[in-house]
Amino acid sequence: MGEFWPVPDVLAYLAGTWRAERSVRDLASGDEGRFTGTTAFASLDGGGLLHTETGTFVWRGVARPAERTLRFLPGQAPGTADVSFADGRPFHGLDLSSGRHIADHPCAADLYRGEFTVRDADHWRTVWRVRGPAKDLVLTTDYTRAH
Repeated sequence: MGEFWPVPDVLAYLAGTWRAERSVRDLASGDEGRFTGTTAFASLDGGGLLHTETGTFVWRGVARPAERTLRFLPGQAPGTADVSFADGRPFHGLDLSSGRHIADHPCAADLYRGEFTVRDADHWRTVWRVRGPAKDLVLTTDYTRAH
């Protein structure tokens, strides 16, 4: 088996529930945080998946509930997805046919660069590097399929 696990259909692969563990490192301050929770990908009417993440985020010793919602819609090419925020603004494309994908998302003066890697049928990871005038972060999330 190679370093990456090819996924011919990203929406079919992601469908279901995943345990999510994220580390957040602020490279400027040295602060570190951790998110633990669940990411569910549920079918949307008309195709695609609704991504709902819920859990607890601990930052500087303070635990808070955290959640976010994204939409994963069928992309232009078969097996790919277009990811958007809950309000419909575009976020990034996603093509895991090689088992790996790099996505860029400019946000105001910051640049988010995400690397998506698939290890096998039940494990994938995202690493977002955020650089800008006020941000210098690395967010690493490991996803494990919930059975």
